[in-house]
Amino acid sequence: MTKTAAIVGGGVIGGGWAARFLLNGWNVQVFDPDPEAERKIGEVLANARRSLPGLSDAPLPEEGKLSFHDDMGAALKGAVWIQESVPEVLELKHKIFAQIQSHCDKGAVIGSSTSGFKPSELQQGADAPGQIIVTHPFNPVYLLPLIEVVTTEENDADFIEAAKAELTGLGLYPLHLKKEIDAHIADRFLEAVWREALWLLKDGIATTEEIDNAIRYGFGIRWAQMGLFETYRVAGGEAGMKHFMAQFGPCLKFPWTKLMDVPEFNDELVDLIAGQSDEQSGAYSIRELERIRDNNLVAMMRALKAQDWGAGALLKSHDTLLKGGTPLGTPLEAMGDLSQPIVTLSRAVPLDWTDYNGHMTESRYLDAFAQSTDRFMDLIGANNEYIEGGMSYFTAETHIRHLDEVRAGERIEVRTQMLLGKGKKLHLFHSMYAGDKLLATGESFLLHVSLETRRPCEPSEAVSAAMAKIAEAQAGLPYPEGAGSAIRAPK
Repeated sequence: MTKTAAIVGGGVIGGGWAARFLLNGWNVQVFDPDPEAERKIGEVLANARRSLPGLSDAPLPEEGKLSFHDDMGAALKGAVWIQESVPEVLELKHKIFAQIQSHCDKGAVIGSSTSGFKPSELQQGADAPGQIIVTHPFNPVYLLPLIEVVTTEENDADFIEAAKAELTGLGLYPLHLKKEIDAHIADRFLEAVWREALWLLKDGIATTEEIDNAIRYGFGIRWAQMGLFETYRVAGGEAGMKHFMAQFGPCLKFPWTKLMDVPEFNDELVDLIAGQSDEQSGAYSIRELERIRDNNLVAMMRALKAQDWGAGALLKSHDTLLKGGTPLGTPLEAMGDLSQPIVTLSRAVPLDWTDYNGHMTESRYLDAFAQSTDRFMDLIGANNEYIEGGMSYFTAETHIRHLDEVRAGERIEVRTQMLLGKGKKLHLFHSMYAGDKLLATGESFLLHVSLETRRPCEPSEAVSAAMAKIAEAQAGLPYPEGAGSAIRAPK
């Protein structure tokens, strides 16, 4: 059964939440009196459709239904999660919570995107304070996984765990703060860096661009994959954190920062910052900057994913969850009808799979077909365990035909027909589609080998039986067009 989320407040953050829910298969109902809300969320969603699916090497669920409502009661109907993202005015939030609780289901989670207010402040005067928690995201919500979950004693432990489970199911990382504090955790760091940056600007030490470069070319990259304490632990060398603290701890007494002081936030300082910022990045529109940002975030997180580290490890875990609910995670004995080509890959084209022409680069077609071959091998039992036992298949020949183009964010599917699966020989024909459009075909001829001798050998009885089952089921399929032109058809 499809779940429903309600979004109250459809600005940048609310739009990001809407995209995160929607692209993970939830229906989303939006309430926002802004007449431009539908346009604004549509633009955020366009960016999300282009970038979020590319983080996953498994297919996301079918996109949910998006609707906009003038009446809050209609927007809240059936919602199991309600995300409030209205302006940071406590009186306004109290008013909104009262309206929400007069309409919503009593078991629904009411999450607030607030970056500054504590949950105890939000819960004041509420009919059901235990229903309200802080779920503070980071922009763009549809890409960055961190959600600061802040609760009070009013919130039931089971309610909290259920809320965290829903967030995890969306590919998010719920960081649970069991003790509330102004601005939570992450924004307190950001505020400290922001205050110091304001002084560096005001005192003429650095420009906005120089400060940004200090972050993005240096510690920002380290923080992205290890955070603060683990980075410093490594900096301590073999002696570890104690050595680091012994070396750099005394520096805390030096007057290096002005964190206890704040420059006067006047028009002169605002004009200085705005002027330098416009000069730094004014050549790009906001939408262009968003796309550049999304490109960089996807590339960095996918790189971390290849190392199974940090945010990348979280993405791999989410992929496992996604694959478990699709045919890509189904064993052969549970596949049902095998008389048609088997779906061996279903995913979106990631941003880093595209080239200077804006479409999927030719090397990625081979990558996709290789993944399809791996999935087919897994189906017939030539999986990791089989390989560890000393046998596998080696590719001897591959032929790819490029028939049409596909762009980042589009969903592709590869369907595989086994042309020969007998003895040492495995001959596969992959067809890649975007919807009904045939994009490419990939034909592969493989030989079963012993990893000890590196020479061809007969497969196990179980693998042979699995191939025989597929061969019998697909015996009625016509020989595919384009097959055999580069790899000789079996006689």
